[in-house]
Formats: sequence, C-alpha cells, structure tokens
Amino acid sequence: MDISQASWRKSTYSQQQGACVEVADNFRSVVPVRDSKNPNAPALLFSPEGFTAFVAGVKGGEFGDV
Repeated sequence: MDISQASWRKSTYSQQQGACVEVADNFRSVVPVRDSKNPNAPALLFSPEGFTAFVAGVKGGEFGDV
C-alpha cells in the first residue's frame, strides 16, 4: 500500500509523554503509525478495528508502562 501521501499528526498522548508517535488519518482501510524520530522507517499499518483495540490496550495498561 502506498502511504506516501499520508498526512501525519502527532498523538496528543505522545506530546504529553515525550514519546513520538504519529498517525495518519486520511486512509479508510488502514491506520498508518510511525515513529516521528525515524520517519523514513517503515510504518505499522493497522486495520481501523485493530488500531482501536491497540489504543484501548495501551490505555488499559496491557503493554506495561509505555
């Protein structure tokens, strides 16, 4: 999938915590996620449902202290 036209934005949570996660909202079938400190590295591609579950897991502490 070509995501070269992605419109990236930093997560508001990332800005508060000092981490640098960016997401692109301008796709219907995927939610690209990348590390803003390394924008040329491959992005992770989540389904919209998978991204929602991932965010819920992070908020719920499923991945430890992130």
